[in-house]
Amino acid sequence: MKKTSISTAVLAALLATVALAGCKKKEDTADNNAQPAAPVATAPAEPAAPQPMTAAAPVNVSAVSVGKTAAADKSVAPTALFGPKDIIIVSIRTDGTANNANVGAKLTYQDGQVAGEQSQALNTTGAETTNISFTNANGWPTGKYRAEVMVDGKAAGTPQEFEVK
Repeated sequence: MKKTSISTAVLAALLATVALAGCKKKEDTADNNAQPAAPVATAPAEPAAPQPMTAAAPVNVSAVSVGKTAAADKSVAPTALFGPKDIIIVSIRTDGTANNANVGAKLTYQDGQVAGEQSQALNTTGAETTNISFTNANGWPTGKYRAEVMVDGKAAGTPQEFEVK
């Protein structure tokens, strides 16, 4: 009986060793110096179908100028120096399409105080010039001013600075 139990123990140990060897994790045998595989070429994706235009290009402010008088085409000669009784014209050049867009101009005095603010509705399908005129019956206080333009409440164009002497 002793012979059988030793044989059984050796046989069990041998089977356990074989079982463990079969479960052992496979070692990584990759060559770390190997070059990466060349990329596989794939067919280009089909281009997206063109989307129908749902709205025209929005209105865009292309130029802002400040002057004293407007020509027949609404353009103004830019002026940086005004007198206290001068009319201040903010000329706004736009491109694009607009239906009742709110185009406005705001004048601020050197300390940030609002010296005037006006707006107009803009309806256009192309280039357009909108002029907004400011007057002050009491005369403009001397100092530095800034003209800012907004389209639908958002800042647009480049603010212009000028002075009243």
